[in-house]
Amino acid sequence: MATPVRSATSRAGRDPDLPLPQAPGASREETRRQNLGAVLRYVHVHGPTSRAELTSRLGLNRSTIGALAADLAAAGLVTEEAPTGTRRAGRPSLVVSPRSGGVYAHALSIEAYRLRAARIGLGGRILDLREACRPCGMSATDAVAPLGGLVRDMRRAARADALFVGGAVAVADTTREPDGKIRVGGADPVFRAALATEFAGGPGFVAGDLADIAALAEHVRGVAAGVNDLIYLHGDLGVSAGIIIGGRLFAGHRGHSGKVGHMVVRPDGLPCGCGSRGCWETEIGEAALLRHAGREPGEPGAVEEVLRAAARGDRRAVAAVEQVAGWLGFGVANLVNVIDPATVVFGGALREVYAAGADIVHRRLHELALPTSREHVRLRAAALGRDAALIGAAELAFDRLLADPLNAGAAG
Repeated sequence: MATPVRSATSRAGRDPDLPLPQAPGASREETRRQNLGAVLRYVHVHGPTSRAELTSRLGLNRSTIGALAADLAAAGLVTEEAPTGTRRAGRPSLVVSPRSGGVYAHALSIEAYRLRAARIGLGGRILDLREACRPCGMSATDAVAPLGGLVRDMRRAARADALFVGGAVAVADTTREPDGKIRVGGADPVFRAALATEFAGGPGFVAGDLADIAALAEHVRGVAAGVNDLIYLHGDLGVSAGIIIGGRLFAGHRGHSGKVGHMVVRPDGLPCGCGSRGCWETEIGEAALLRHAGREPGEPGAVEEVLRAAARGDRRAVAAVEQVAGWLGFGVANLVNVIDPATVVFGGALREVYAAGADIVHRRLHELALPTSREHVRLRAAALGRDAALIGAAELAFDRLLADPLNAGAAG
């Protein structure tokens, strides 16, 4: 699981962009650091913003906003420019923008079938994107070296004067072995040691579960932006969840929360890769969809082909989607009863399954969930698609900079 971070909505019931209230005895320097972080976080999340809007949104006076913006500009983190096309009388308020091209993080993802690496600028803009296949049986630890090669290629393409502030890796918690079996288990201490060795000599890399990190991305920049209580469901080889409660990622006692694919929904069902039987992911994962459609698991592009066939009206494909969508709604109803989220987001392969069988998912939710929970919950397809894990990893990597803008990062 990811190292706990302050997300864009880190405190329930409070505007996350506001500076933190000054603690009794806090020094002037500490208050200034917090206010600098609030200004930089706002333009990082919301994009180019006038000083006037920052004054209004953050509750600081104009002169303080002006001084903070000037300090951030002097540090090379933002730019300040007069707005274009304004016809208002008087001196226009300068627009503060993140320096996307000059301040960046490295975001990596170890996914079911591929390895991806991106250089993402402050403000969430993807500046460079590389990827490679992930062969069957490649562990997360084995993936570190090829990811390191992708990062070195991106560094050579980056501006020499750009500020690198750190990196993060999103790791899928399932791996397909060469014999076709699914192995459960994401990042471990050996992986983290390999990561530290590969990327030594600069700001460190943090690692987290892919579903957690994708949930963070949808929470900050996606379909659940500003939603404090949500469940993000990610499906590919397995099914896992990123759970955000009160604006913070929920990690559990030892960092192993979110393994919702291993809820037992059919005790006499199929064996699962975790060693149990009848787990939810045996009914809604990729393998389930392909099984019902008469396809072999592991066929490249087979899931997309089944979904396209269902859209064309192919009977067997339609029946496969309906079967999986029914079980998807069954599990979602249970999660809604337990967690009572405002939003449930479907990502990975589940995004397409939900899009194809939304009516069935909603019907099952209505049949099984408690009225007090189902009446307000919104079900949504993920907005960020396959880039969610990379965008979320960048948010993790930027957190240190946003917490202390003038004392984080290293050039190059």
